[in-house]
Amino acid sequence: MARILVDDSENLEKAIKRFKRMVEKEGIIREWKKREYYEKPSTVLNRKNKALRRKLMKKTRKTREAKAY
Repeated sequence: MARILVDDSENLEKAIKRFKRMVEKEGIIREWKKREYYEKPSTVLNRKNKALRRKLMKKTRKTREAKAY
C-alpha cells in the first residue's frame, strides 16, 4: 500500500507527484486494471502465448537484420 508522509512546509503538488510516482512504481493501477474484469484461464493463456510469439518474432527479426549486414 502506497503511503507518503507530508510535512507542513511541503508543497501539496510535490506530495501528490510523489504519491503518483510511488503508486506507479508499485504497479497498483496496473494490477487494478488487470483484476477489473474476470478473465477466463484459457483467455489468459492465449494472451500470454500471443505475447511470447510476438517477442520471439521480434527477436528473430532482429537477428536476421543483423546477419544481413
